[in-house]
Amino acid sequence: MSPLTTAASLDTISRMLDELDEPRIVITEQFEILHANPAYQALYGQVVGQRCHAASHGYQRPCNEEGESCPLQMTLSSGQPERVLHIHRTAHGEEHVDVELMPLADISGHRHLFIEKMQHLPQASSQPVPDKMVGRSPAFRSMLLLAQRAAPSHAAVLLIGESGTGKEGLARAIHQNGGPAQRPFIAVDCASLTETLLESELFGYEKGAFTGAQQRKQGLVEAADGGTLFLDEIGDLPLSQQVKLLRLLESGSFRRVGGISSIPANFRLIAATHRNLQAMVAEGSFRADLFYRLAVFPIRLPPLRERREDIPLLATALLERVAPGRQLQLDADARQWLVEQAFPGNIRELRNLLERASLLTDGDTITPEQLRDQPWPDSPPVPAAGHADPLPFSSTLQPLAELEAAYLQWAVTHSGLSRKALAQQLQITERTLYRHLAMLEKKTPAM
Repeated sequence: MSPLTTAASLDTISRMLDELDEPRIVITEQFEILHANPAYQALYGQVVGQRCHAASHGYQRPCNEEGESCPLQMTLSSGQPERVLHIHRTAHGEEHVDVELMPLADISGHRHLFIEKMQHLPQASSQPVPDKMVGRSPAFRSMLLLAQRAAPSHAAVLLIGESGTGKEGLARAIHQNGGPAQRPFIAVDCASLTETLLESELFGYEKGAFTGAQQRKQGLVEAADGGTLFLDEIGDLPLSQQVKLLRLLESGSFRRVGGISSIPANFRLIAATHRNLQAMVAEGSFRADLFYRLAVFPIRLPPLRERREDIPLLATALLERVAPGRQLQLDADARQWLVEQAFPGNIRELRNLLERASLLTDGDTITPEQLRDQPWPDSPPVPAAGHADPLPFSSTLQPLAELEAAYLQWAVTHSGLSRKALAQQLQITERTLYRHLAMLEKKTPAM
C-alpha cells in the first residue's frame, strides 16, 4: 500500500474516531501517536507526535519497561486485541482507565497501526476519594479489570472474598457500570433471614398466604426487575431455599408464597460469599447445580494483606468518611503501623479502627497511640502458669464433628471475644455461630 493510500485511509479513520465520545488515538508500533480524537485531547491535551506512554503516564520508556503491562507489546506478540487497566495522568488527576488496543489491520489493511480505546472507571479512584472504591495496587487493578469486563454483560457474577473486603461496593460498581443508573439495585443478606422469612422476602406473598398476610406484598426478586439482585452471603442460604433459587434461575420465573401464577423475572444476578463454595459442594451443604449457575464469572476480592500499599490511601479516604470536616491526618509512624497490621477484618476493620482513633484524637493528627488504644488485647489472654487450660485436642484421632464442637466450645470460653468478634475471627456469620452453639446446648446434658 502506497504512502498516499495510507494517508487517505488514516484520514478516513480519524474522522470516524472524531465522532466518538470516548477517547481514541491511532498509534504506530513505535508508540507514536498519529491522531487523537477530541475526547482524548480534552483529557491529555495536544499529543499528536508524542509517544503514548509519555502522554498518558509521563514515562520516557514504554510501559512494560516501567513495570506496567503494555497493551501494544501484548498485541504485537499475540496479533489480537489486548486489554489492560492502567492509571493515567489526565486533566482531572490520575484515574483508572480501561485500555483496549486493536490492530488496525482488522479494518483498514494497515499492519503497523493500532487504535487505542480508553474508558474511565467512574466508580473507582487512585486518589483518596471518600465515595469510591480506592486503590492502586496490582491486586486491586486486576479485580477492577475483571469487574469492568463483567459489567456490560448479563452473566451471573460470583464475588469471593473475606469478610470486610468490599463485596457489596464492587457489586454496586458492576451494576452502575453496566447500564443506566436509575435501574434498581436490590441487596439481600442471606445470612440475616430465617428460612421462612427469606422465601417471602425474595418472592413476596399473596393476601391470606399465611396468618398476618393482610395484603399482597411484592418480593425483592420482583423489585429488582430490569436491574440487579445482589445476594450477599449466598453460602449461608439453606438447602431448602437453594433449590428454589435454582428453579428461579433456570426457569426465569417465580411464584409468590401462596400464589399459583408464574411471574417472569428479569434481573442481573450478583452473588457474594466469604465461604469456599466448592468445598461446601463436596461436603453436600451447597448444591453443585446452583454453584455452577452462580459461578459463571467469579471475581476474587483480595484481602487487605495482599494490597498493603493501598492502606495509606484507604486510610485517608476513610478518615474523610468517619470524620467529615475535621481534616484529620495520620503521622508517618501511624501510617507505617497500619501497613504492618494483619487486618483479618479487612477494610471494615480498618474503618472501625480509624473511627475509634478519630474520637480519641483532640487535634488534627492521629498517632500510633490512638490506634493502639483498644479495649481488648491483640490476642486472647494467656492463663497464669500452672493454670493453663489445654486445647480440646488429644493425641488420639477423634471424629471431625466432635473435634469441631469441642473447639467451638473452647473458643467461646477462652477467646475473651464477643460473639460478633468471635464469628469474624472464625470467618463465619453470627447466625452460623449461634446455630452451632444452640446445637451444642441441646447435646449438653442438664446439670
